[in-house]
Amino acid sequence: MIENHSLKIENAPVTLRELALNKVRQAIIAGYFKAGDRLVERQLTEQLGVSRSVVREVIRYLEAEGLIEILPKKGPIVAILTWQAAEQIYNIRILLEQEAAFDCAKLATPADKALLYTQLQQIAQASREHDDIKRVEASQAFYETVFSVARHTIAWEIVQRLNSRISRLRALTLAYPERQVAGFERMSRIYQAIEQNDPPRAKQAVHNHLTEAASLAKQILSQQE
Repeated sequence: MIENHSLKIENAPVTLRELALNKVRQAIIAGYFKAGDRLVERQLTEQLGVSRSVVREVIRYLEAEGLIEILPKKGPIVAILTWQAAEQIYNIRILLEQEAAFDCAKLATPADKALLYTQLQQIAQASREHDDIKRVEASQAFYETVFSVARHTIAWEIVQRLNSRISRLRALTLAYPERQVAGFERMSRIYQAIEQNDPPRAKQAVHNHLTEAASLAKQILSQQE
């Protein structure tokens, strides 16, 4: 009889589709492909060095993530960010992340705090290198740990469905110098409240961080619209 552990696939190889998906997703988040840009299959196959079938899969996945829209007679375009949609995303984040930070601050162990500190330093390093993609990914890892420590698994599933759009909004606001410093300082305050096991302060720190980010996003997107 085969034991259960022997069925586990260790270090599953990354598929060509996953590599292409990640490349196009990052290109949209970083603004290489801008809102409203047409995504032409033939050009993408040449740029990525993959088949059209792979490109079509990538487009389907990114449409499901809300990064791409399919327009009649025009085909796929980079989805246009509107404040109406962004406001809903920020409202959901405020509701879920406040409670996650509150419970994380209650439950965080020294090991949890050490992991969050390491992730915070990764955000700082990415900021010094002016690497928006690394900054976005490091921020996402920080929040994933907060939700995990808080044991808010269902809430994290909801956030994950929005993560591509959240990342796009993060990259949008990070492009503004006044946000880069303030954003890291806000996240540092979230960490400090968790490190001191202070749930009310952690909850308030998340609220302050996200309301500031939402205000800047509103300003940027309103100008674009």
